[in-house]
Amino acid sequence: MAAWLVDIASWALLLAGSFFFVVGAAGLVRMPDFYTRMHAASVTDTLGAGLMIAGMMLQAGFTLVSVKLFILGALFFLTGPVATHALAQSALHMKLKPVLDKDGDIADALPDAAEPGPQADGRRS
Repeated sequence: MAAWLVDIASWALLLAGSFFFVVGAAGLVRMPDFYTRMHAASVTDTLGAGLMIAGMMLQAGFTLVSVKLFILGALFFLTGPVATHALAQSALHMKLKPVLDKDGDIADALPDAAEPGPQADGRRS
Protein backbone atom coordinates (compact mmCIF):
# COMPACT_ATOMS: atom_id res chain seq x y z
CA MET A 1 0.00 0.00 0.00
CA ALA A 2 2.81 2.45 0.86
CA ALA A 3 4.65 1.75 -2.39
CA TRP A 4 1.48 2.52 -4.32
CA LEU A 5 1.12 5.92 -2.58
CA VAL A 6 4.78 6.74 -3.25
CA ASP A 7 4.29 5.89 -6.92
CA ILE A 8 1.22 8.14 -7.16
CA ALA A 9 2.99 11.03 -5.42
CA SER A 10 6.06 10.54 -7.60
CA TRP A 11 4.05 10.55 -10.81
CA ALA A 12 2.11 13.60 -9.67
CA LEU A 13 5.38 15.48 -9.11
CA LEU A 14 6.80 14.31 -12.44
CA LEU A 15 3.66 15.36 -14.32
CA ALA A 16 3.55 18.73 -12.54
CA GLY A 17 7.21 19.33 -13.43
CA SER A 18 6.54 18.41 -17.05
CA PHE A 19 3.58 20.79 -17.08
CA PHE A 20 5.77 23.67 -15.91
CA PHE A 21 8.36 22.87 -18.61
CA VAL A 22 5.64 22.99 -21.28
CA VAL A 23 4.27 26.28 -19.88
CA GLY A 24 7.78 27.74 -19.95
CA ALA A 25 8.22 26.69 -23.57
CA ALA A 26 4.89 28.30 -24.45
CA GLY A 27 6.02 31.45 -22.64
CA LEU A 28 9.12 31.62 -24.84
CA VAL A 29 6.92 31.66 -27.92
CA ARG A 30 4.14 33.86 -26.57
CA MET A 31 5.95 36.70 -24.76
CA PRO A 32 6.80 39.88 -26.71
CA ASP A 33 10.38 40.68 -25.71
CA PHE A 34 13.62 39.31 -24.28
CA TYR A 35 12.97 40.18 -20.65
CA THR A 36 9.52 38.63 -20.39
CA ARG A 37 10.67 35.54 -22.31
CA MET A 38 13.62 35.18 -19.98
CA HIS A 39 11.36 35.51 -16.93
CA ALA A 40 8.89 32.94 -18.22
CA ALA A 41 11.63 30.46 -19.01
CA SER A 42 13.62 30.86 -15.82
CA VAL A 43 10.77 30.65 -13.33
CA THR A 44 9.05 27.70 -14.93
CA ASP A 45 12.28 25.80 -15.60
CA THR A 46 13.47 26.17 -12.01
CA LEU A 47 10.13 25.02 -10.63
CA GLY A 48 9.77 22.25 -13.23
CA ALA A 49 13.24 20.91 -12.53
CA GLY A 50 12.62 20.99 -8.79
CA LEU A 51 9.36 19.09 -9.07
CA MET A 52 10.82 16.50 -11.43
CA ILE A 53 13.85 15.94 -9.21
CA ALA A 54 11.55 15.57 -6.19
CA GLY A 55 9.54 12.97 -8.10
CA MET A 56 12.69 11.07 -9.01
CA MET A 57 13.84 11.21 -5.39
CA LEU A 58 10.58 9.59 -4.32
CA GLN A 59 11.09 6.83 -6.88
CA ALA A 60 14.69 6.26 -5.75
CA GLY A 61 13.83 5.97 -2.05
CA PHE A 62 16.36 6.78 0.66
CA THR A 63 19.52 5.81 -1.21
CA LEU A 64 22.70 7.39 -2.48
CA VAL A 65 20.82 8.20 -5.69
CA SER A 66 18.48 10.46 -3.69
CA VAL A 67 21.46 12.30 -2.22
CA LYS A 68 22.88 12.84 -5.70
CA LEU A 69 19.49 14.05 -6.94
CA PHE A 70 19.26 16.44 -3.99
CA ILE A 71 22.68 17.88 -4.83
CA LEU A 72 21.62 18.21 -8.48
CA GLY A 73 18.42 20.00 -7.39
CA ALA A 74 20.39 22.39 -5.19
CA LEU A 75 22.66 23.10 -8.15
CA PHE A 76 19.64 23.93 -10.33
CA PHE A 77 18.09 26.16 -7.67
CA LEU A 78 21.33 28.08 -7.18
CA THR A 79 22.58 28.41 -10.74
CA GLY A 80 19.28 28.99 -12.59
CA PRO A 81 18.42 32.35 -11.02
CA VAL A 82 22.06 33.46 -11.12
CA ALA A 83 22.30 32.72 -14.84
CA THR A 84 19.02 34.54 -15.48
CA HIS A 85 20.26 37.55 -13.52
CA ALA A 86 23.52 37.54 -15.48
CA LEU A 87 21.61 37.48 -18.78
CA ALA A 88 19.38 40.36 -17.67
CA GLN A 89 22.36 42.42 -16.52
CA SER A 90 24.14 41.75 -19.81
CA ALA A 91 21.05 42.85 -21.75
CA LEU A 92 20.78 46.01 -19.66
CA HIS A 93 24.48 46.69 -20.19
CA MET A 94 23.94 46.41 -23.95
CA LYS A 95 21.05 48.90 -23.54
CA LEU A 96 18.44 46.43 -24.71
CA LYS A 97 15.11 48.06 -23.92
CA PRO A 98 11.88 46.23 -23.13
CA VAL A 99 8.88 46.74 -25.38
CA LEU A 100 6.75 49.31 -23.51
CA ASP A 101 3.78 51.45 -24.44
CA LYS A 102 3.49 55.19 -23.70
CA ASP A 103 2.21 54.58 -20.15
CA GLY A 104 5.18 52.38 -19.31
CA ASP A 105 3.19 49.16 -19.56
CA ILE A 106 4.17 46.23 -21.75
CA ALA A 107 2.86 46.93 -25.23
CA ASP A 108 1.56 44.44 -27.74
CA ALA A 109 4.88 44.80 -29.59
CA LEU A 110 3.64 47.70 -31.68
CA PRO A 111 6.36 49.57 -33.61
CA ASP A 112 4.93 53.02 -32.78
CA ALA A 113 4.98 52.28 -29.03
CA ALA A 114 8.68 51.45 -28.97
CA GLU A 115 11.39 53.87 -27.90
CA PRO A 116 14.32 54.69 -30.21
CA GLY A 117 17.24 52.29 -30.12
CA PRO A 118 17.56 48.52 -30.22
CA GLN A 119 14.53 46.70 -28.91
CA ALA A 120 14.37 43.43 -27.01
CA ASP A 121 12.52 41.74 -29.87
CA GLY A 122 15.29 42.60 -32.35
CA ARG A 123 13.61 45.53 -34.10
CA ARG A 124 14.96 49.02 -34.56
CA SER A 125 12.63 51.96 -34.37
